[in-house]
Amino acid sequence: MASITGTSFSVTSFNQTLVPSARFCNPNSVSLSIKGRAFPSIALQPRAPRFQVTCAAKAETVKKVSDIVIKQLALPEGSTVTGESKFSALGADSLDTVEIVMGLEEEFGISVEEESAQSITTVQEAADLIDKLLETKSA
Repeated sequence: MASITGTSFSVTSFNQTLVPSARFCNPNSVSLSIKGRAFPSIALQPRAPRFQVTCAAKAETVKKVSDIVIKQLALPEGSTVTGESKFSALGADSLDTVEIVMGLEEEFGISVEEESAQSITTVQEAADLIDKLLETKSA
């Protein structure tokens, strides 16, 4: 049995005689208690994630976002904008970013919350958010 609270959680074993409970705090340490006896906490070493699962936006969404970015920033003809392109690297300031988001909202018929809009820094992030919002809207 497990209970989660904030950044820590406790686990209780079904076999109470073997391992009655364990408590994990801030995934940086583990404390264990067996039959009412508490053992010293174990500090865990931070590790890089072994793999990351992401759901990339559809290619056509990325293309539309790229086209809107090129238009809103008035980039020269032949400019290459990819999913990895950062708005700041393309010369966008905060006002440009707001205009890009407004163009995306109009093009896709969605509404982007201010919090989400402020966290978008690349074309890919914008496309991922749009696909997520479109999926939510159609559900």
